Amino acid sequence: MVQKAKILLVDDRPENLLALEAILSALDQTLVRASSGEEALKALLTDDFAVILLDVQMPGMDGFETAAHIKRRERTRDIPIIFLTAINHGPHHTFRGYAAGAVDYISKPFDPWVLRAKVSVFVELYMKNCQLREQAALLRLQLEGSGKAAVGEVKEPAGLLAELSARLAAVEEQAEALSKQLDDESADAAAVATAAHLERKLTGLRRALDALEPGAGSASSVSSQN
Repeated sequence: MVQKAKILLVDDRPENLLALEAILSALDQTLVRASSGEEALKALLTDDFAVILLDVQMPGMDGFETAAHIKRRERTRDIPIIFLTAINHGPHHTFRGYAAGAVDYISKPFDPWVLRAKVSVFVELYMKNCQLREQAALLRLQLEGSGKAAVGEVKEPAGLLAELSARLAAVEEQAEALSKQLDDESADAAAVATAAHLERKLTGLRRALDALEPGAGSASSVSSQN
């Protein structure tokens, strides 16, 4: 069962949070509310999020200050932030949003279809990264198991390697389709960069799997290099 991604919605006005939930409900992901910057930072202490929708104008800690705290934390610095604002102060205000670490800056009222499409891209990237981490963890377990099997009984890893390769191929295919989609839609530079980083990780994992194939060296030697 595929776990749903979490999307953090930060706005001090309940009606705005309700509107965001209505727009994003079609994505069928977990939507988490935060009515202030402080509440958002607390949520980020315990949960992982695919993307953050952050209102700029909030009493107390505003969106810019909240984003600065998010980007300073090791755990949360790579989470994409989309700023939402009802006030357009011109290019300087927009630049401040990007300087604070936002991947996008959208003025209200916004097109619900556009917002949903932007959020869906980051959800897809997050899910692909989660799949990649799971495959990497499974590979590490197999390498450890192969090393233990070498002492005592001989274990044939071909079947498990084939399964790993098939699973990785599925992720590679999805990542390639996502990259093509980003190119076609002229997506944000941050989204394209994240997709490229994902593809590099997949390439490294594929090389590690290829090294385990018969004739490519022993599993134990590969294990010692990682």
